Amino acid sequence: GMMPPAGQTRPDDATLVDFATALETQLDAAATADPNPGLRSFQRLIRAEYEGAIRDLLDLNIEAADFLPLDTKSANFDNIADTQIISTTLLESYLTAATEVSRLAVGDVDAPTKSKTFRNTGYVSQWDRIEGAPRGTRGGLSGMHNFPADAEYVFHMAFEHGTTGGFVGSSSREEQIDISIDGERVALLELDQYMSVSDPNGAYMWTEPIFVRAGPHRVSAAFLRQYDGPLEDPLSPYNWSLISRGRGGSAMTVLAHMKDLAVKGPYNATGVSETPSRRKIFTRRPTSADDEHAAAEEIITTLATRAFRHPVAPNDRDALMSFYEEAAAEGGFELGIRTALQAILSSPKFVFRFEAPAAVEPGENYRISDLDLASRLSFFLWSSIPDDELRNLAVEGKLSDPDVLEGQVRRLLEDPRADAMATRFAAQWLRLDDLEKVHPDRLAYPDYHEQVARAMREETETWFNYIVREDRSVFEVLTADYTFVNGLLAQHYGIPDIDGAAFRQVPVEDDNRRGILGHGSFLTQTSHANRTSAVLRGKWVMEVLMGSPPPAPPPAVPGLEETTTALEGRLLTVAERMAIHRANPACTSCHLLIDPIGVALENYDVTGRWRIKDNLNPIDTTSELYDGKEMASPGDLRRALLRYPEAYIRTFTENLMTYALGRRVEYYDMPSVRKIASEAAAQGNRMSAFILGVVKSPAFQMSRAKTTQTPSK
Repeated sequence: GMMPPAGQTRPDDATLVDFATALETQLDAAATADPNPGLRSFQRLIRAEYEGAIRDLLDLNIEAADFLPLDTKSANFDNIADTQIISTTLLESYLTAATEVSRLAVGDVDAPTKSKTFRNTGYVSQWDRIEGAPRGTRGGLSGMHNFPADAEYVFHMAFEHGTTGGFVGSSSREEQIDISIDGERVALLELDQYMSVSDPNGAYMWTEPIFVRAGPHRVSAAFLRQYDGPLEDPLSPYNWSLISRGRGGSAMTVLAHMKDLAVKGPYNATGVSETPSRRKIFTRRPTSADDEHAAAEEIITTLATRAFRHPVAPNDRDALMSFYEEAAAEGGFELGIRTALQAILSSPKFVFRFEAPAAVEPGENYRISDLDLASRLSFFLWSSIPDDELRNLAVEGKLSDPDVLEGQVRRLLEDPRADAMATRFAAQWLRLDDLEKVHPDRLAYPDYHEQVARAMREETETWFNYIVREDRSVFEVLTADYTFVNGLLAQHYGIPDIDGAAFRQVPVEDDNRRGILGHGSFLTQTSHANRTSAVLRGKWVMEVLMGSPPPAPPPAVPGLEETTTALEGRLLTVAERMAIHRANPACTSCHLLIDPIGVALENYDVTGRWRIKDNLNPIDTTSELYDGKEMASPGDLRRALLRYPEAYIRTFTENLMTYALGRRVEYYDMPSVRKIASEAAAQGNRMSAFILGVVKSPAFQMSRAKTTQTPSK
């Protein structure tokens, strides 16, 4: 309904709807007569999927970023097949990952000495206890680390320092650092305030060697809390003390801040203790030397079946056993198992998701196998490999039964691994990663720090996860009168009587705070460091929620920063500066669409807090949408968007389908999109209706064989 522009002669709404409906009806009928399910040649395990697969296969939590390069995004998502280009460097990364993961999973008394570093950015507040650190501490670092052997390890710490190399933190003479493993103190260090990066040792500290048993353990290095009360720093009465980092070339702080914590080792290894991964791997122990081969074959076959996501062919089993036999002859049973596991994790059948078609002609449609359907389903809902139940149903040929398939979809959605629908799908659809790119000015917004940003993201993910698990309407993304906050975020939003680190559901009584438009994760990612942006917020709403991205700005158009900031002796609000910027004829057409949406949200500042003034001037949020409807608040904007439910619902469906298929939605997929949306509407637009609609679609259950092209002479 955007064209022709408002004020020009145009057909009435009923005529437009009838015309669009007639077109869609003809297109849908043509698609039914000659469906095109699309195709993708293969996919590889991206970082998140690799982590999920290793977790479920070996009961081992890793960070794939330690081994694999950053994944390319296309159409909002990082799992799009045709962007997954293969290179020698990438293959080497998977080989390195296989080596390290197999060593961590089985354990290795001869593991080489390595270093794993946990880091704090300069935007992390260290006023309070860091999540995972012992109580009675503040700041520092805490993380899970996989120790490869029972051995000694050294813990190495680095601290914030000034640009001249001097250690910063005037209270540092009183500081002590608590080093703990799984919450139990293993060392207590006195902080030396005279440390300096200009010295040979630098602004660093390290422990004596500390014995730690193999397996995953929580490692924490934190400052002992020296004072009790809401604040330790009278010069910085806010929730963090690096308020001027990046200004004037040095950090202003009266508290010592830890930057890095490195775990180095192993040294003097004595063995390998039992770990969750070893229990997952060694499901059978040989009773004698003669039993080792049979036990190894059983273990390796089980692991390979799960990792390859299909029964292991005899030639694959024999190849894996040859790796076992060669290594076992040199170093015994466990080395043989570790080497075979390394071969499994290096195999293309683990790293890649090939879908081999049946005997079909080029260009012919075919139904994918039940085993491939199981993989599509588990990677869609779990970002991980199928479990035994799903895979066994596929082996038995039962998964393609519609009732069985629907039952498995609902079972997978009830599993905790379905949190991936929030942390993977919703996080990318709603562009939550962009939150990391915005660092609000510390002098203008001194109470905003990285923990607040993390809480904002967790709010949105927990909230979306609730919509999925409770099978709520997809419209609640816009209208939800509830959200999830912890004490820190509640304080930021001004919600009373909420304390502690745990997130809990709270009602949203303010009409302007309802739905995603009231979430700090959206409001901050669409701002600049020192001001809000009506353009970014309007553009986000048009692209992400309504599927109508505005055109790129014309070249040589001056930005808002070049627009005057003051007039008639006073500073202008962002909305007033936008009005001046919009007067440029080259900018008018696009900004008339974008700006009203963003202006309606101007009462939210850069960090998502409600305000009534900008630059000491009252904020005027009155605006007019392109259809002529007036708006004056986020609530008005939400109601305006709901006047176009088809645009919102189809945009959501397209994004869900893109993520599920691992390829971009094309023109020939739109009949399926319309069908899914129509059938979901009859079921109250519940989340499960959309998920099942995608899973039951031809695009999800079928594929088209590649067309053979004859080279031209």
